[in-house]
Amino acid sequence: MEKRYLEDFEVGETFELGSCHVSREEILEFARRYDPQPFHVDEEAARQSIYGGLIASGWHTTAMLMRLLVDGMAAGAASMGSPGTDEIRWLKPVRPGDTLSARAVILDVVPSRSKPDRGHMRASYEVFNQKGEKVMTMISRGIYARRTASQPAMDEAPRQHRK
Repeated sequence: MEKRYLEDFEVGETFELGSCHVSREEILEFARRYDPQPFHVDEEAARQSIYGGLIASGWHTTAMLMRLLVDGMAAGAASMGSPGTDEIRWLKPVRPGDTLSARAVILDVVPSRSKPDRGHMRASYEVFNQKGEKVMTMISRGIYARRTASQPAMDEAPRQHRK
């Protein structure tokens, strides 16, 4: 796929970012290292909690979204990183055995006024479990390189993810 620059993204464009399976072992490993709250690391304590069983850390869910974002969109783009996330919401617990899928919708594309070689793109992300239940949302901004005069505009054909 041809590299996508800031100008190649359109407001309203939608990307299906793929899916990933969530295992019990992965939930425990992440939580033990980064978020060792009882409902993430202790199955008996998790059963006694308001969740009724083991759940993934919200930060783990966010990390899985990041992987899907890189694989499904950012790896083929002129990404220069991100200045941050405006909003994260964890709506439903993610449990062992879940399969998560994610989608991105471009909210705005703004060339930088002070740095003409780049600009910002803001997107809304949604993560769903295998039942189609929305488990997480995020709004985040990315920095993307702008196309130079020597780089021709993208053809419509490579926009395989576009809806």
